This record gives sequence, structure tokens and C-alpha cells, in this order.
Amino acid sequence: MQEIRINETTIEPAAVLAEAQHHPADTPEEALTAAATALAIRELLLQEARRRGIEAEPQSDGQGRREAEEDALIRCLLAAEVTIPEADPETCRRYFDNNRARFRSPDLFEAAHILLSAAPEEAAAYAKAVAEAERLIAALQEKPQRFAKLAAEFSACTSAQNEGRLGQVARGETVPEFETFLENLEEGQLCPVPVQSRYGVHVLRLDRRIEGRELPFEAVAETIADQLQETSWRRAVAQYIRVLAGQAQIEGIVLDAAESPLVQ
Repeated sequence: MQEIRINETTIEPAAVLAEAQHHPADTPEEALTAAATALAIRELLLQEARRRGIEAEPQSDGQGRREAEEDALIRCLLAAEVTIPEADPETCRRYFDNNRARFRSPDLFEAAHILLSAAPEEAAAYAKAVAEAERLIAALQEKPQRFAKLAAEFSACTSAQNEGRLGQVARGETVPEFETFLENLEEGQLCPVPVQSRYGVHVLRLDRRIEGRELPFEAVAETIADQLQETSWRRAVAQYIRVLAGQAQIEGIVLDAAESPLVQ
């Protein structure tokens, strides 16, 4: 790692290594880059807060956790320097009209399954579970009314005691491989192939699909206003950091405020 200097202050490699644990990434290099960027921006803001003589009283979150003094300095600096316009009702309504698909109640699925537990890394046991699921599917295609009985006999899920029924689930509440089949089955249809997941092999039946409904503007107006305010704040902070970076002597790193964890 190159030595990083923000004006007269050096950020030591050891500090970057310690910070990297807070920046999960696909590669160590990406984690180190994110950590170095975060520390450099933090130092830039702290130097500006101290130059301006800002005094900050750390806040508590109501659970006994007290804000760090440096965090309080940065918070007060940004509060003083970054201003954004209010998201007025007309702007919120225009955003709603242009993004109606985003403001819907979730689609719901009522399904039942039989889980044959097996770990994917145990190839022989997993293959056996797949074969068992294929046998159960064939049996249910002949006599679909046996689903509850077979669930009670073979399923490793607690739903076995409720005829295999999972109740209502929404997108994101099950593993992706399971969800893909739910989305493509017809109501009342037994999945013709075993559904393989990290938890084992499933015999799956979709009982009912409940389509989500478009929410009225009044129900989401406050959420939209918060989202627009947050987006405006991020942009304003990013621009402010760019201004500070342009006035500082920075070595060893190129700051891109848009990538900063401070504005994400």
C-alpha cells in the first residue's frame, strides 16, 4: 500500500488494514481500497471541522451508546455546510407517477412442500434425496390427495405437521432457487421436478398466488419524501467532499466522493 497523506497527516497502512474489516468486498484489494478511501475522507472532514473551530457535543442513542467525539465533529460540520431543499408534494407526486411499479404491496404465495434434508456438499446423500423427491413427485402425480400424508411421513420441515403448508410467503423470504419455481408455477400445480436448495431437496406445490396491489400516493408520500431527501443529501455531501479534496494536498489516493461510505 502507498503511504496516504492528507495535508500534513499520514494515514498509516496499519490503520487501513484495521479498517478493511468493516468493508466486505469480493477481493482483499477492493476492501483495502474502500478502507483507505473511508479513512482519507474522514481525515479530510475532521481537519476541516477543526480548522473551523467546530465544537460538537456527542449524542446518545437512548440505549446508553454514546457517539464518538470525531463522529460528532463530522456530523456537526456536515449539518453546518450541507443544505438540501425540502422534497415538496409536487416533486413527490411526480416521482410517484414516474415509478408506480416500485410502490406496490408484495406478491404473496401460498405453498406447501416436503423437505428432504441433505447437504449439497455431501454428493451421495444429496443425490439420494433427489431420487427420493422424484419418487414422491411421481406418487403425487398419481394421487395428489396424499400430499399431507407424505409430508407428515417424509418432510424434515416443521410444516410437516401442517400438511406441508408454508403459509403466505413474499419475494425475498425464501431462498432464490425456491422462489424461482414459486414464480413460475400455476395455482394448484405440483412442481414436476425436485427443487434443489442449500437446505436440501423440496417437493413443491403452489396453492395460491396473491398479486400485489398498487399503493395509493397517500400511503407512500412520506417514504418518497424521505428517499428524495436522502438522495439529495448524498449528492450534496459528495460534492462538498470534492470541494474539500480540491483544496487539500492529497497523496497516495484519489478520492471519489461518490464511492465514499459516508454518502452511501
